[in-house]
Amino acid sequence: MKHVLDGKMGVQMRGLVKIGLIIILAMVVFGAGLLFYFKQGADISLLQNHLQQPTEIYDIDGNLASTITGNKSEGVAIEEIPDHMKQAVVSIEDHRFYEHHGIDYQGILRALVKNAKAGSIVEGGSTLTQQLVKITMLESERTLKRKVEEFFLAQEVEDKYTKDEILEMYLNQVYFGHGAWGIKKAANIYFSKEVSELTVAEGALLAGVINLPSKLDPYKNLDGAMKRRDLVLSRMAEHGYLTDDEEAAAKKDEVTLLQGEQMTDPLKGKYPYFVDHVLSEASSRYGIELEELLTKGYKIYTTLDQSMQQATETVYANDANFPVGTSTDELVQSGAILLDPKTGGIKALVGGRGKHQFMGYNRATQLKRSPGSAIKPLVVYTPAVEEGYDITTPLKDEKMSFGEYEPTNLSGIYKGEVPMYEAVMNSLNVPTVWLLNEIGIDKGLDSLKRFGIPYEKGDRNLTIALGGMDKGVSPLQMAGAFSTFANDGKRLESHAIIKIENIEGKEVGAWEEKATNVTSKGVVDKMNTMLLGTVEYGTAKNAAVSGYEVAGKTGSTQVPIEGISGVKDQWFIGYTPSLVGAVWAGYDTTDEKHYLTTHSSEGSAIIFRKIMSQALQNQASQSFKTQDIGPLIAEQQALIAEQQAKEEEVQRKQYWIDKGNQIREGLNKWKDWKVPW
Repeated sequence: MKHVLDGKMGVQMRGLVKIGLIIILAMVVFGAGLLFYFKQGADISLLQNHLQQPTEIYDIDGNLASTITGNKSEGVAIEEIPDHMKQAVVSIEDHRFYEHHGIDYQGILRALVKNAKAGSIVEGGSTLTQQLVKITMLESERTLKRKVEEFFLAQEVEDKYTKDEILEMYLNQVYFGHGAWGIKKAANIYFSKEVSELTVAEGALLAGVINLPSKLDPYKNLDGAMKRRDLVLSRMAEHGYLTDDEEAAAKKDEVTLLQGEQMTDPLKGKYPYFVDHVLSEASSRYGIELEELLTKGYKIYTTLDQSMQQATETVYANDANFPVGTSTDELVQSGAILLDPKTGGIKALVGGRGKHQFMGYNRATQLKRSPGSAIKPLVVYTPAVEEGYDITTPLKDEKMSFGEYEPTNLSGIYKGEVPMYEAVMNSLNVPTVWLLNEIGIDKGLDSLKRFGIPYEKGDRNLTIALGGMDKGVSPLQMAGAFSTFANDGKRLESHAIIKIENIEGKEVGAWEEKATNVTSKGVVDKMNTMLLGTVEYGTAKNAAVSGYEVAGKTGSTQVPIEGISGVKDQWFIGYTPSLVGAVWAGYDTTDEKHYLTTHSSEGSAIIFRKIMSQALQNQASQSFKTQDIGPLIAEQQALIAEQQAKEEEVQRKQYWIDKGNQIREGLNKWKDWKVPW
């Protein structure tokens, strides 16, 4: 009976073993499938290049001029991080970091034992690699799925990156409390230092904060942070990174919290309007998305001249340099740009007054306003000279109408006839419109196109002679157009970027010169003569820069509101043989309460002079080597004086003739008089 029972029990045991084996096999298969599923989903591409150095903007000489970043943390290379800082973090957060492959099984077991003995969670088992994965690629919820993903992602990271690369990414991304993401910002916020300057004690304090950044924020809980610091120092000694004497010395160090600026990089945010335009140009011309430009650590080499940019910004920082409008509740705005006429390179620009907004409205490049009389040399006088008109050719200057259009001279004075250079120099309206009518609107618009000035179908009328446009132009476009006069008739397309390199140093974009032959040098010489005269003798006297030949043209537009006599836009575009500048001033929105009461000669021309006076300091004076208009003016004045003398002589003779006739008439009356008695 006993043998029978034993046999039955043996059969049952074998059955149970088989069932158990089947269950275990099923669990293994299921687990393997589950692990394979998560393994397949282990994608660390989001980690790649997650932390970058800021995008760097270089000037024309190859010097770093400004930096820009969209990252909440600013990266610092592992080579710049002191060994003691790395050792402190490893000691307190993951002392087996250099031994495991992303997962520390010994650490997990040790943590389980300690937590079981304590009856609560007193120690975690996550490695630095797991922490990096958690803070950069995973959602914050504590779920089984996330823990499994973390497990595989950590191993994938270890497969792809070296320990130094992992530690670099971790230190640049981990939160140190008090708004400090990354070691660079932490060193600055707590000690006003660069990372390389941290002492052993300071590094240990920062390493201690990582565990509980809010609770151990030294500004809020210095005692707690100090106790944690001492624990870190003890762990560093325990793991052989510090001697007993070094540990003791570091624990005696006093902590001096010295909050630095939020930005440790002194170049970050420098030249904001220029940088805005560089980012815009990189995006539109080279197809690089703004988000990439802010996060991928590009090096952008530009045409920036830092001394000229600083000069322009200095002028814009002084409110006294700008015209006063009719309202004090809103700034009179302005935009200015400096351009190299030989290359088309933008040397400097400022896009507004007041507080700058990142990638906001840039009045130097994005403005669209009527240029007023500043357009006259482009749409009227250049094509007229091309058609054979000379600078001394007489133009009609009398009240006249062209259909329903009746232009008037601003001064209200009409001389009947004036030489072309005088019409340009004194910005006379009627002779300009008359001349465009003579040569034909099509020739004027063709010239405008060659100068790079866009126009609409609705602009095809005589009002274009005085800057009447549906959309208008920007200072950048006007500077580009006038650069033709400083470059013997050739216009180089305006640009700010020379080349772009990605973080690996590979060139991903480069400027290719684009030139337009606008007109001949002979025509340019005559235009320069007249525009030099405009600055020396005409409406732009306030734009003259002592010691330099400056040519240019003013432009103003009137407030388009009936019953208001005021100015909407002020323009001045001027140039030397080596530098072109364009300035606009006015309100962003012109209405009954917001307009200017002065013209360009008292506003934008003065701003131009103040910018150029500083910007040209490092450039030698150059000559246009063209005809001086002074002798022509003197000759004309002599002719006018002679004509006036002749007229006065005729008038004098006529006076005495008339007087003689009066006397004779009087004598004749006495001669025929008879005595009444």
